[in-house]
Amino acid sequence: MPVDHDKFMDIALEEGRKGGAEGNPPVGSVIVRDGEVIGIGRNRVNSDTDPTAHAEVDAIRDACRNIGSTDLSGAVCYTSMEPCPMCCWAIEAAGCGGVVLGSRHAEFRGVSARDYGGYSVEALLELTGCSYDIVTDVRIDECNAVRLEWIAGGDG
Repeated sequence: MPVDHDKFMDIALEEGRKGGAEGNPPVGSVIVRDGEVIGIGRNRVNSDTDPTAHAEVDAIRDACRNIGSTDLSGAVCYTSMEPCPMCCWAIEAAGCGGVVLGSRHAEFRGVSARDYGGYSVEALLELTGCSYDIVTDVRIDECNAVRLEWIAGGDG
């Protein structure tokens, strides 16, 4: 996996802020392969009226268009918020080799509108038998701050 996690998470955070400004949950994602960004996405659920338009899926779609293939083997998905089960499966189906994440859903239990209970990416991967590398807590304070600002604004 690339070692410059801060650089790529910075791009994900910026995309998350853009998504939040557009009325969506402020989550951004970046797909990186061989140290190069090949896909960028942000949550567009509300602005696109598409419940599947999560940041990770948006970034995967962008990466696949950019490289002309649905095979993202060797790529890593950077995301400012822990991927939901749908996004985890999309990451697996695309062949990404890893996920680097900032915030976790459990950190917002009782604060945001949706409570994911005991959910974690690790628990889902264990349950499904899927496996990819996971790096956690990259720029967690900034990822949390973006989410908390959005929640405080009444959108969470």
